Amino acid sequence: MGQKVHPYSFRLGYIKTWKSRWYANKKDFGLKLQEDIKVKKHIKDNFYQAGISNIEIERSSDKLRIAIWAARPGIVIGRRGADIDRLKEELTDIVKNNTEIIIDIKEVKNSRADAQLIAENIAFQLLKRVSFRRAMKKAIYDARSSGVEGIRVTCSGRLGGAEMSRSTTYKEGKVPLHTLRADIDYGFTEARTTYGAIGIKVWIYKGQIILDKGPKNEDSNKEI
Repeated sequence: MGQKVHPYSFRLGYIKTWKSRWYANKKDFGLKLQEDIKVKKHIKDNFYQAGISNIEIERSSDKLRIAIWAARPGIVIGRRGADIDRLKEELTDIVKNNTEIIIDIKEVKNSRADAQLIAENIAFQLLKRVSFRRAMKKAIYDARSSGVEGIRVTCSGRLGGAEMSRSTTYKEGKVPLHTLRADIDYGFTEARTTYGAIGIKVWIYKGQIILDKGPKNEDSNKEI
């Protein structure tokens, strides 16, 4: 039986870093973790049309910095920054201890090569009753046209309204999931159709990240 590992957590500390960066003692850790989850869910639910790909959180003693990657950042910012001011007020009710909230909006340059946005686009098409095969093949074609080295898409559930759920996978190019230096972008979402939930997973291979560890010191290998 295959053992599945999340592609992002598998590379943590090597070519990837944590999406929530802060320190807390044992007493406050659970509270802050719950706050992070609520903040991300609130942003995702309220700005779903903006195409939010990633949310990162950094905390200091009295500040909370939230970085939001969006395909359409104008929807998050709003006219003259009205929506982002409203978002800060709403997040103040979630985050306690009078923490100052700073929000950075960043644009996703190529939404056709972003795994999370591709998964959400396929889910949107499934809700519009588009054929799952057509939606998956269109996503693969668009991603390959944008220059990714490989893509793999999996849909699971009652595909096409079938009585028994099944899983269908399409793959093009190479997706080396066991290579630690491979830059794998992973996205997952669910399409809540009338037949039930359909899970969509997307893996995108964007090339290898070679870490420069500097020149080796030959003298250090010599015995003293």
